[in-house]
Amino acid sequence: MPPSHHDDLLAGRYKLAGALGSGGMSEVYRAWDTVLCRDVAVKLFAPGADLDDRRRFDNEVRTLAGLSHPGLVAVYDTGGSDLGAFLVLQLVDGRTLRTHIARGPLAVEEVRRLGARLAEALAYVHDRGVVHRDVKPSNILLDRAGTPYLADFGLAHLTGATRLTRTGQMVGTAPYLAPEQVRGEEVGAPADIYALGLVLLECLTGRREYPGGDVEAAVARLHRPPIVPADLPADLARLLALMTSLSPRRRPTARDCARILGMGAPAAIEDQPDYTRESDQPPQVSVPWSTVQVPKKTLAASAAGLVGAVCVAWAVSATSTPVTSAPSESVPPTHITTSSPGAPSAAAAGVTPEIATVTVEVPVEQQPALEQQGRQQGRVKDHAQGEVGDKATGKDKKVKP
Repeated sequence: MPPSHHDDLLAGRYKLAGALGSGGMSEVYRAWDTVLCRDVAVKLFAPGADLDDRRRFDNEVRTLAGLSHPGLVAVYDTGGSDLGAFLVLQLVDGRTLRTHIARGPLAVEEVRRLGARLAEALAYVHDRGVVHRDVKPSNILLDRAGTPYLADFGLAHLTGATRLTRTGQMVGTAPYLAPEQVRGEEVGAPADIYALGLVLLECLTGRREYPGGDVEAAVARLHRPPIVPADLPADLARLLALMTSLSPRRRPTARDCARILGMGAPAAIEDQPDYTRESDQPPQVSVPWSTVQVPKKTLAASAAGLVGAVCVAWAVSATSTPVTSAPSESVPPTHITTSSPGAPSAAAAGVTPEIATVTVEVPVEQQPALEQQGRQQGRVKDHAQGEVGDKATGKDKKVKP
C-alpha cells in the first residue's frame, strides 16, 4: 500500500491506513513501510495521556526491544512525531483470540496447540525476568494459519524493578487477574500462568469463567475456584486446575505447561509428578508404620490404657525402691503427652493435620518420706516374722502385710 503524498507519512516513512484497534492510551493502525516496502502495525501513543500512561508506553518499548521469540510480536522501530510517540510492530494479519472464541468453543487439540505455543513464549519471557501481567484473549493475535502471538507488553514488569503502581493497587484486566493481583500483592510469573489457565478454559467453554463487572469479576476468584469441565482429558483437566490454583506456589512453570500441553499424553502429569509444588489434591504418600497417624479416639483409649497399666504396676509392686526425697506438699498432676512419633509435618504433606495430641492427667498423691518409708519397713518386718513362725510350728500360715 504505497503512500500518495510524503506529508502523509509518519516520521517521513510510514503511511498510515485503517485502524486495527484502540486502547486506553493508544491506537493501532495498519501501515506501509516505504523504506522496506512491507506492511507493519503502528501503535500510536495518545499525546494527551497522563504521565503513568506515558511511562507504560515507554516500558513496552524497552521491554519488547530486549525480547525476540517466534511467539511474540516483533518490534521494528520506535520514535516520535507531531502525532505523538509511536511503536512499529510486526503486522499479524488475522484476528484476535477473543474474536476467534466468540465463534464458539475450540476443540481440545486446538487448545493444546495454542496453549503450548503461548506457554513457550511466556517461558522465554519469564526466563528474562519479565512478567506480562495482562495475558488475555484480546492480547493474543492469530495469523491466518492460526498461529498465536502474545502482544501488548504495556503492563509488563521486570522482576526486581521499580513498580509503576502503588502497593495494594490492582494492575491488569479484571476477568483474568490472578488472586495475588486482586489482593494487591507482589506479582511474579505465576500470575501469567493463572491468566493463561483462564484463557485456555475460555477457549474450551466459549465463555469467561468470571463474568460481571470489574469488581465482581476480580473478587469472585477469591471465593471459588474455576470450574474445569469434567469431560476433558485427565491430564488437561489436572493441568488447568493446577494453573488456576489459588496459591501461586501450586502453579506449574510456563515451561512445564508447554511440555505437558505439547506432549498431549493422558498420563503426563501422573507419570512425572512434581512434589516440590503443592497441588490442589495432595498426593498420597506411603509412610512406614512408625509414622501412621492414629485416629483421635484410638489414641485417647491407648493413652488411658497406658496410664492405667502404670497405676496398677505401681500399686502392686511392694519391693520397689521407696521415694526418700519427695516433697511433703502435694504436686500438680503429671502430664503424659502422647502423639504419633515421626509423623510428617502438615506443611510438608500439604494437608490439615488430623492427629490430636492427647494430654492425660494422672493425680499423684505423695506422702511424707519418713511415713512412707516406715510403712514399707513395717511390711517387710511382718513378712519376715511370719515366715519364721511358720517354720517353727510347721504350719502353712500366711501373714497379711
